[in-house]
Amino acid sequence: MSTGTLIEIIVPIAVVLILLAVTAWYLTRRRRLQERFGPEYDRTVQRSESRFAAERELHAREQRHDRLDIKPLPAAARERYAEDWTQVQQRFVDQPDEAVQQADRLVTVLMRERGYPTEGYEQQLRDLSVEHGRTLEHFRAAHAVNAEVRDHQATTEELRGAMVHYRALFDELLGDGREGRPDGGRR
Repeated sequence: MSTGTLIEIIVPIAVVLILLAVTAWYLTRRRRLQERFGPEYDRTVQRSESRFAAERELHAREQRHDRLDIKPLPAAARERYAEDWTQVQQRFVDQPDEAVQQADRLVTVLMRERGYPTEGYEQQLRDLSVEHGRTLEHFRAAHAVNAEVRDHQATTEELRGAMVHYRALFDELLGDGREGRPDGGRR
């Protein structure tokens, strides 16, 4: 067999193998991003010009998140925050508008103490999406109601819903993102 014939056989095989390896890498990366970001993956793809651009953005979020100093809370701090949340919930009975605003502030303070930057709502969403993509819709919904509170347009049912939404993210941040509730399931 001549060298030319060998090259004609080997080069296409090598090209096919390289294409298969690149495709496998890309599909593995996509699956990992889908698993990590959950519903936020689909949301980002829908808002982007292409799936590739969305995945590039999600990867950039991961890289930024890796540079942040996200830390777990000591037990005493978790207990203090749980007590603070109880007070916010108790305030809801008499002052639901104020309780929702206080819940928003408490979540922001908790984020800051954990090491998340808290300037700018959109950046908060991007930073939280890396570890908390499955509860991000709760944060969005609560934030939307909180904006209505400032305009005095939220109904009591919307305010109640906002408290539930804030609680979902609060629990996850307080529990360091682990499954289950940090207080053993008590409310």
